[in-house]
Amino acid sequence: MHNSVVVPLIATLGINNKVTFLEKGGTGFPNSTGAYELDLSLVSNFSAAWREMHIKTDVFCAGSVILPDKAGRQINVGGWSLESTYGLRLYTPTGTDGVNGTSDWEEDYPALALQRGRWYPTAAMLANGSVLVIGGETGSNASPQPNLEILPKPAGGDTVIDLDWLQRTDPNNLYPFVFVLPSQRIFVGYWNEARILDPVTFDTYATLPNIPGSVGNFLSGRTYPLEGAAMLMPQHAPYTDPIRVLICGGSTEGAGQTLDSCVSIAPEDSNPTWVLERMPSKRVMACMVNLPDGTYFIANGAQQGVAGFGLADDPNLTALLYDPTQPLGQRISTLNSTIVARMYHSELTLLPDGRVLVSGSDPQTDNADGTVKYPEEFRIEVYIPPYLNQGFLPPTFNISNTDWAYGGKYTITNVHLHQGTTANLRISLLSASSSTHGNAMGARTIFPAFTCAGTTCTITAPPNAGVSPPAWHQLFILDGPTPSHSAWVRIGGDPASLGNWPDIPGFTLPGV
Repeated sequence: MHNSVVVPLIATLGINNKVTFLEKGGTGFPNSTGAYELDLSLVSNFSAAWREMHIKTDVFCAGSVILPDKAGRQINVGGWSLESTYGLRLYTPTGTDGVNGTSDWEEDYPALALQRGRWYPTAAMLANGSVLVIGGETGSNASPQPNLEILPKPAGGDTVIDLDWLQRTDPNNLYPFVFVLPSQRIFVGYWNEARILDPVTFDTYATLPNIPGSVGNFLSGRTYPLEGAAMLMPQHAPYTDPIRVLICGGSTEGAGQTLDSCVSIAPEDSNPTWVLERMPSKRVMACMVNLPDGTYFIANGAQQGVAGFGLADDPNLTALLYDPTQPLGQRISTLNSTIVARMYHSELTLLPDGRVLVSGSDPQTDNADGTVKYPEEFRIEVYIPPYLNQGFLPPTFNISNTDWAYGGKYTITNVHLHQGTTANLRISLLSASSSTHGNAMGARTIFPAFTCAGTTCTITAPPNAGVSPPAWHQLFILDGPTPSHSAWVRIGGDPASLGNWPDIPGFTLPGV
């Protein structure tokens, strides 16, 4: 456990292997700049490990995703109030392990802005390489923003598309869960509903069955403020199995009776049906992160209430592991417990060495006598998953070509395994993501096809943008249970030419 300089609400591992943290402004600490970067290789030197960065507008409850441009820029959209809700902020990761970067967040309102102000929006990379921004409200606890828009903004006038189903389900649909499916259609989960959208018109292609919740309350939900966490389950070459969506935790309106279940569905199956699995305990404000072995680490949250300031109690201190390779009903196991309550505004971030960074908590909850019950949490922790606590040395490899085309074949060399042989080797690709409010925007796990000869392995990249939308990925090799340190590879290029956007003064463009 380490002390930090920030109470983050958004955490993102950059392609420079440093973690960026964004902090709310309007109700934050007066001496905060709102943005910081942590160099994990310098954690023994506090002053050197943390680099101060700067934002101009308030990112309180914004959305973030990593772009597939050459620089792996991070984009942050929306915010808390007034001009912040229109915010478009870009950051280019620089520096290397032990060497601080020099770049900072760039924004210029109103020269670069969303078409609609958004508080609690979701950002997602689409198969065509553009950025989808969907949902939210017009400001802090204000009217709904039931629509979507695309970045870069298409030509013409107003190009926002209204969505009546977001209008109908406000305010329980904030930070909707968004995933690109193998067909390139778009899954959206919101409140206790889900549907599939056409990727061109954004019309509803299919309405899915309602998401199961509480036995005692059919109005229970899974998205903010009834906040659970969602992930796509792993995809394995040759990618013929229907992809599944996994959602864990949630709550109910009113009394805030939290949910003790995970649910999953194959949206593009011929008969999509939700499957319910019980968790060992109830959890709202759950966070979930995908791990290099294809499992999922679940932590943080509370056992009563809903997301928001002062709206939850009874922190859930015990972490869980979800293993989709096990039979239904046997996939969830109990891991270790923490002493740190991590509730509203907490995050999970996968690190390059396979550990998980646990950060945040900003519940602003006091006891009846006015003393602080759950503090704004500066402490950060690192969780060591089971695959790293067996005393095995991690495998190693070298890679030179890190810019991959769909279906291409790419080699890694000097593959060094300490436990097994390449006959039992596994390789995984985890797409870059950003963690906030139980929503890991951009997350995806792929196990590609590969062959090995001696200490050289040839990996076949995913075949198309439905299986793998354009993105940067952490490439891991696994020797038995033990992952290597990751290497960053870009898959699918930059088809929307984001590297040339925005072409206005004050922004650093990596080109295409």
